[in-house]
Amino acid sequence: MNKFMVAGLLAGLLLSAGAWAETAQQTRMKTCNADAGKQHLSGDARKAFMKSCLSGGATSGRKAMTQQQRMKDCNAEASGKNMKGDARKAFMKSCLSGK
Repeated sequence: MNKFMVAGLLAGLLLSAGAWAETAQQTRMKTCNADAGKQHLSGDARKAFMKSCLSGGATSGRKAMTQQQRMKDCNAEASGKNMKGDARKAFMKSCLSGK
């Protein structure tokens, strides 16, 4: 009888500890919220940052690059390398996909 009681208490303790553990999404929410606070963001800017951050766009302490900014940077790099035709097209495809 005591063995069942101890096993039941142990199982209950393990289950309750799991219920209090933070999920990955909760941890991400805390981190993104803290980052938005450090940057003093509010209103639409905060909303946009949180959306990007929570989707994984602003991970590892760097801001998410917009598609427009990525296009500008890749285009400048391709121009700097004097790329033309198929080579430029292949480079742009690779660069824009983030590879």
